[in-house]
Amino acid sequence: MVNQTIAPTPEKIMQTGTGFWASKILLTAVNAELFTLLSEQVSLSGKAIKATLKFNCTDRHLFDFLDALTSLGFLHRTGLLEHAEYSNSLDTDTFLDKKKPSYIGGMLEMMNNRLYGFWGNLDEALRTGEAQNEVKEGGKPVFEMLYSNPLLLKEFVNAMTSIQIGNFMAIAQQFDFTKYNTFLDAGGSAGMLSIMVAKHNLHMTCSTLDLPPVEPIANEAIQKFELTDRVQAISGDFFAGALPKADVVAMGNVLHDWNEENKIKLIQKAYDALPDGGAFIAIEAVIDNDRRQNAFGMMMSLNMLIETADGFDYTFDDFNRWTKQIGFKSATLMPLTGPASAAIAYK
Repeated sequence: MVNQTIAPTPEKIMQTGTGFWASKILLTAVNAELFTLLSEQVSLSGKAIKATLKFNCTDRHLFDFLDALTSLGFLHRTGLLEHAEYSNSLDTDTFLDKKKPSYIGGMLEMMNNRLYGFWGNLDEALRTGEAQNEVKEGGKPVFEMLYSNPLLLKEFVNAMTSIQIGNFMAIAQQFDFTKYNTFLDAGGSAGMLSIMVAKHNLHMTCSTLDLPPVEPIANEAIQKFELTDRVQAISGDFFAGALPKADVVAMGNVLHDWNEENKIKLIQKAYDALPDGGAFIAIEAVIDNDRRQNAFGMMMSLNMLIETADGFDYTFDDFNRWTKQIGFKSATLMPLTGPASAAIAYK
C-alpha cells in the first residue's frame, strides 16, 4: 500500500533512470586514464587535460565533462571554466591511478570496453533468456572467447583482481587459518587470493588453479610478491577432474557463473578435496535472504544473464541448502567489503 502521508517525488526515479549517464562519464574518464594523468600533477587546467588526452570536443563540452566529474565527487576544482584547475579526489587518487597497487579500475575498464554495450540489451535478455555478449553475433561462449584472446584475458583477469582484492585481503585476515596448513583457490585467476592468504598467514602453503593461459599471469604476480616458496600456480580445468587436496578450498566469483546443476557439481568437487573439518569458502556478492538489501548482488546476477544466460548469484539460504545436500555439516556467512561476503561451509 502506498503511504499517502509522504509527498511523492520523482527524484529517485530520474536519478536511477539517468544513472547510465554518470556511469559512462566515470568509465570514460577511467578509460582515458584521466585520474592517472592528474595523479602525476598537482592540478591541471581544462586546456591541458584536453590537449593531453587528445579530446576534440568544444571547450564547453570538455568543461561539462570535467565539472560533471567534480559534482559527482571524483575531481576537485578551483576556479571556473577557462580559469579552472582540476585535481583528483582522495578516492580517485587512491583507487583509479593506474600506477598505484591500489588501482581497482580493471573492472571499470572491462565494463566500458565490453559490458556497457551488452547491457543495452537487458530487455532482450529478459525476453529471450539468451546471453547478449559476443556469442550473440556468432562468437564463442564467454569463457572460451576470453581465454582464447590474450588481450581480453588480461583485461578479464585485471577486472577480477580489482573487484575482489579488498575481499581477498579481508578473508585472509578475518578467517581463522590457524587450524589449517594448505589452501587451494579453484578458478584463482591471477592468484591474488592465494597470495593474500600466504602473506597474512605465514604457516600456509597455497595453490591457485586456473586454465593454462592464466598460469603465466599468476606466476608473475607470485614472483612480484616474492612468495614462490609458498604459493604455486597450477594449470587445470575444475570441471574436467578432481581438485587437488587441500585443507581449505575457495572459489571467488566462480559459482555465480553457472546454473544450479553446475554450482552443485563444483561444490561437490570442493567437498571431495577437503578432509574432515576442512572448509569451503565462496566469495561473492551473496544476496541477502530477503532479497531487499544487496542490489549489487542482484545486478551482478543480471550480468550473469547477459554473459552466460543461465548463471546467477544466490542467497546464503541457497548456499546452505546446496552444501547440506552434499554433506557439509554447517555453514556461516562472513561479511567482507561492500556488498561481498564469504559463504563458508565446514565438512
